Amino acid sequence: MSEAVIPAAPAAEEVLEPLDVLEPLPLTGERTVPGIAEENYWFRRHEIVYDRLLSRCADGVVLEAGSGEGYGANMIAGVATAVVGLDYDRSAAAHVRARYPRVAMIRGNLATLPLADSAVDTVVNFQVIEHLWDQLQFLRECLRVLRPGGELLISTPNRITFSPGRDTPLNPFHTRELSAAELTELLVDAGFRVDLMTGVHHGPSLRALDAKHGGSFIDAQIERALAGEPWPAELTADVAAISVGDFELTPENIDASLDLVAVAVKP
Repeated sequence: MSEAVIPAAPAAEEVLEPLDVLEPLPLTGERTVPGIAEENYWFRRHEIVYDRLLSRCADGVVLEAGSGEGYGANMIAGVATAVVGLDYDRSAAAHVRARYPRVAMIRGNLATLPLADSAVDTVVNFQVIEHLWDQLQFLRECLRVLRPGGELLISTPNRITFSPGRDTPLNPFHTRELSAAELTELLVDAGFRVDLMTGVHHGPSLRALDAKHGGSFIDAQIERALAGEPWPAELTADVAAISVGDFELTPENIDASLDLVAVAVKP
């Protein structure tokens, strides 16, 4: 078991106002949040990675770099010795402090992580790296704050399926999306050893929903969201009923995966 890390208190100008803990953070397209029926597909697609990799955070000091709404850091807090959450967004940092007291939340830039060298056992970075301008710099910072043998747990949309046939991302909040080969190359260039490269796929129930909704359950949701009109009751019910068990995490057919999930180790 590692010694816990307690981040320094924010400077006076960084003191964050508490938010109403009963209200979720608003949807912006940049992050997913729990508790919204129409968002449940994307939320569960994110949540599965926490669920399946949670045991790797047990009994260690964990940094979640880009903690967003904070639900994932709070899940990690149930098994880790200590969890430090880091996010640049002021409202997200205030929200996490108010809603998830088990998370030691700090606000800072992922390009220069505000932690000492070799400070943590695990860095978690789920659905964040595609938002960053200098991805290699961020990964080098992750390597710096990890202890030798420590793990970086990372996920990101698979460029091949998320923005098919494009050099630039479809999502306006993304700067650069990656294929499995590109993510592997980036991690190795930063100094990591890649121990696992796997991917999120639809399981049988979601494949049935693909067929039910015209071939793509994802496209059916996006079309309704872009229309700006109330969703059909059947589509809302199908989305709201999804659980993490409806997704699969497998290294097979990696280029057809929805999201890439990697475990990288500091030598």
